[in-house]
Amino acid sequence: MTALGLFGGSFDPPHLGHLIVTQEVLSTLNLDRVLFIPAHIPPHKETVAGPQERYEMTSLAIAGNPNFEISDIELKRKDKSYTVETLGQLHTLFRAAQFYLIMGADEFSEIETWKDPEGVLSLSTVVVMMRPGYELGRIERTYRNRFLPVRVPQIEISSTDIRMRVRGGKSITYLVPPRVEAYIEEKRLYR
Repeated sequence: MTALGLFGGSFDPPHLGHLIVTQEVLSTLNLDRVLFIPAHIPPHKETVAGPQERYEMTSLAIAGNPNFEISDIELKRKDKSYTVETLGQLHTLFRAAQFYLIMGADEFSEIETWKDPEGVLSLSTVVVMMRPGYELGRIERTYRNRFLPVRVPQIEISSTDIRMRVRGGKSITYLVPPRVEAYIEEKRLYR
């Protein structure tokens, strides 16, 4: 059975922090590969770049890593992207896969606001990336034994900060992969 990590997000833009923590999860859990899934319209977040631009940047970001792949499954939807629906579709496409849904502790702490959290938990092994010093509190007690915590390095890079840096004319070198930086410059994104 294939161990398939699923890492969804707005990726607006994708940055080195995304790649570092995902590689850490892949290595720690010995996953076969990780699918990066850019959301068409994230239900809990506003985006700046369009869905196709975010898809292209994510594709550029993961190029060269044979264990990272990109999926357009959520981009094919023209509405909000709900994880439970994506998991259902992926189960149909990859019948022989064990799914590991990768998310940050901050996202997991909001799981009760998601569409059908029980469905999400039953269709995948939820992997929660735990940063040093971050506690889940009540959510951890409520969902004890229903998620897999994985310690990852704390990387202080955020897409919001990158967008603000671009808008302010500051460098984003070493925050995003060079191909993503070139794409942002070429398309004049986040200005």
